[in-house]
Amino acid sequence: MRKRRFGLFIVMLLGIVLIGAIPRSVHLHTLYAASNENAITSEELHEVLTSAMVSRTDQFQFTYKGKVKVLKATLQEAIEKAMRSDSYIQYTLKSYAYHYKGTNASAEVSIEFKYRESLEQTAYVNSRVDQILTDIIKPGMNDHEKVEAIHNYVVLNLAYDEAMQKYTAYDGLATGSTVCQGYSLLTYRMLTEAGITNRIIEGQAGGQLHAWNLLLLDGVWYHMDTTWDDPTPDQPGKVSYNYYLLTDEEMGQDHTWEEQYPTAATPYREAIHVLMLQKDDKYPAYERLYETLNYGLYNENEIIQTSAELRERVQSKIDEGAHSVIFRYDGEENELFRELKELYSLGIKSISYYVSDFEDTGDLKVKVNWKQ
Repeated sequence: MRKRRFGLFIVMLLGIVLIGAIPRSVHLHTLYAASNENAITSEELHEVLTSAMVSRTDQFQFTYKGKVKVLKATLQEAIEKAMRSDSYIQYTLKSYAYHYKGTNASAEVSIEFKYRESLEQTAYVNSRVDQILTDIIKPGMNDHEKVEAIHNYVVLNLAYDEAMQKYTAYDGLATGSTVCQGYSLLTYRMLTEAGITNRIIEGQAGGQLHAWNLLLLDGVWYHMDTTWDDPTPDQPGKVSYNYYLLTDEEMGQDHTWEEQYPTAATPYREAIHVLMLQKDDKYPAYERLYETLNYGLYNENEIIQTSAELRERVQSKIDEGAHSVIFRYDGEENELFRELKELYSLGIKSISYYVSDFEDTGDLKVKVNWKQ
């Protein structure tokens, strides 16, 4: 069993009193402090704060006009709303702090932000993402193909940072490694630039903090975890699809989350099945994806029940030049073991296999590897 990886670092509120010094101070929006004529109201706070976060402003001051007795709650709500407006902002903001003083109707407010990724680093990410998408997104690709291309790029080109010191998309692109937060940020940015609506999910896996993506494809939401689809230790050239476009129920087998996110209820295999029935020029791509995702396991006509069926399935894979096969087996593991030994008659020199329950069907999901 491969090691599970974590590394989600949630933005921290430092408090109403400013704490520490910010190395770089960019005083944007100071014009709002010039006079009450340019004061910011509670309705304008969200827009102003979002602009400051996007431009990676470290520190700024303004005059607030409104009920000061509720200013703390108003500021907190506006900051959180600004963060939620863009997952990339939310998970590159490291911490924030604010203080204010004034009368009952107005106050002078000072806010400081700290970021995990600078404006220059984000610009690097945006530039690299544009280049990468130009390389991997081919003319005529639809959204299903784009999602797979992006998933595979992230998995193949990032390695998990076992030291847990790298948290951003910039870290991943510049150094080749990052934690789950960096994986999901890069996936988010690439999907967004490819026109795929998505957001970052914050939850737990294995009882620890974790992050992954939720994306909208043909009007249906799916979970996708590029971190857990990347083997650890890193295996160059290897891509897993265990966490590729899953429903809430499928993802919930080992991932949990408390915040209310869009519901992912429709299995992706149903979408692929419908697309394959169209028999258009994309059929080969859908058929390959159907096989890659092992959706044949849901076809009862393909369940292995006898040793003869097993030999026939393995022989067909050998003829294709393959050295492994995944299938659904109707039987007990001791029966499977006896039938696997019979495969040596096909000229196989060594066999290894992995068994797990296939959902709640009572059948087994089996992967067999062999050498010749």
